[in-house]
Amino acid sequence: MARLCMPSLPFSKQKRMPPFYALDQDLPLALAISSGFQHALAMLAGLITPPIILASALSLDDETSAYMISASLIGCGILSLVQMSRIPLFGGYYLGTGLITVVGTSFATLSTANSIFNAMYNDGTCASTTADDGTVTRLACPDAYGKVLGTSLICSFLEIGMSFVPARRLQRIFPPIVTGTVILLIGASLIGASGIPNWGGGSNDCAGRPTSGIFELCPTIFAPRPLPWGSPEFIGLGFLSFVSIILTELFGSPFLKNISIIVGLAVGCIVAGAAGYIDRSTIDSSPAITFLWVHTFKIGVYPPAILPMLAVYVSLAMEAIGDITASAEVSRVEVDGIEFDSRIQGGVLSDGIGGFFSALFTVTPLSIFAQNNGVIAITRCANRTAGRWCCCFLIVFGVLGKISGVFLAIPNPVLGGVTTFLFATVAVSGIRVLSYVKFTRRDRFVLAAALSFGLGDLLVEDVFTHLFDGVANPSSGLKGFFDSITIVLSTPFLSAGLVASVLNLILPQEDAEELDPVIDDDAELAEVESQHKKHG
Repeated sequence: MARLCMPSLPFSKQKRMPPFYALDQDLPLALAISSGFQHALAMLAGLITPPIILASALSLDDETSAYMISASLIGCGILSLVQMSRIPLFGGYYLGTGLITVVGTSFATLSTANSIFNAMYNDGTCASTTADDGTVTRLACPDAYGKVLGTSLICSFLEIGMSFVPARRLQRIFPPIVTGTVILLIGASLIGASGIPNWGGGSNDCAGRPTSGIFELCPTIFAPRPLPWGSPEFIGLGFLSFVSIILTELFGSPFLKNISIIVGLAVGCIVAGAAGYIDRSTIDSSPAITFLWVHTFKIGVYPPAILPMLAVYVSLAMEAIGDITASAEVSRVEVDGIEFDSRIQGGVLSDGIGGFFSALFTVTPLSIFAQNNGVIAITRCANRTAGRWCCCFLIVFGVLGKISGVFLAIPNPVLGGVTTFLFATVAVSGIRVLSYVKFTRRDRFVLAAALSFGLGDLLVEDVFTHLFDGVANPSSGLKGFFDSITIVLSTPFLSAGLVASVLNLILPQEDAEELDPVIDDDAELAEVESQHKKHG
């Protein structure tokens, strides 16, 4: 345990590694508690970020926003306990993986929810006001959140059904070239939609730098020290948090490296508090104790969101398979065979059921988190007792309402500097998955076609929003269908994932002996050089 707190210095020698604690091995209580606490801290930034962003997108009040953070922490703790179990069911099926596979709010859901909220404000489901200078201000719309919850609840049955399909068949339908592209674009879109805008001062209406109204300054004109979006003070605060993460990785102990995101938040908040950027009102208004259903949302279904949510659950199932495989590897259990396939099946089933119950918990779909695999590798503790302590800490963090108030008080630039790095790690995970692709000519073609849609949609985000403007007086059903297509096409990872999936299924595989990849690459390089000389 002392090894985890010793700082790492450049050029220092590696000391002898401590023992490895397997899944059900006897574990000292102190080590179980400390490892569980480290798991909880490693998850914290990823758990609090989605509810903060969702609440901001809907202009919800501080009290509701703080509750959403608490509900997310409590829901993650409860459903992680289920995921770590391995409960036998009928016919040789299981519920849960039996590994330290914790759950958290999926970033895929976050990206899609933003597109759904945009559609709701555009079609009048949620109200907004327009100032004299043309600035559009979104009004609070808690019912939109309830509709996302209700839609995700009914769509969760898709992933539940997918859990009974053999894992190997799912992996053939959704190979790394599909899942890697999806994960890459999830991270990239979140950087542009939330990370960088918050770094500049806020992802709300102040990012447009209006000349009047409450969003003339960021985060609003009522903040303790409001400034225009992109002010050097804001950029400096975010950069301080960002650099703190880098320095922690360079000099920090193994314990600190696993919570480098929390270190970045803490350093940024200390400086921001000293400079007067922190508003204590969220802390003062938060209850001392809270729990699920203290606030409720009117559950409903938004028909245009059904297709996008179904696509999200397909993405969650694919992510779950990859994360469970990684967890099994670092936990030193088999990653092949009947037992491993049952862990995949149990994990995907628990993921789908978790999506159903998370909606009842007033939380957007919760899926398996990959961040904790690094904690297992560093602490050399894959014991489920540590995982259960982690769940206990998460539930306690959620019940103590003041903690959510503290998280909500984090200034936008500090949050932006940290989440930009966090979302970039998601994108890098997608690149890592793509590294498993052999990149034959066929694979490069599929990836190029998928990124044509994904990157194009990412860089010009409203390109598909006027696709059906020429249709005169569509019926309500037809309009809902058009809105569904628009949401799918306007969400980079959904449009790219759809193109990659279709092309992967219809394009024939290349024979290994048909063309040597090295020769193929050299031929293409020579052709490019020849074209360059001709035009030169």
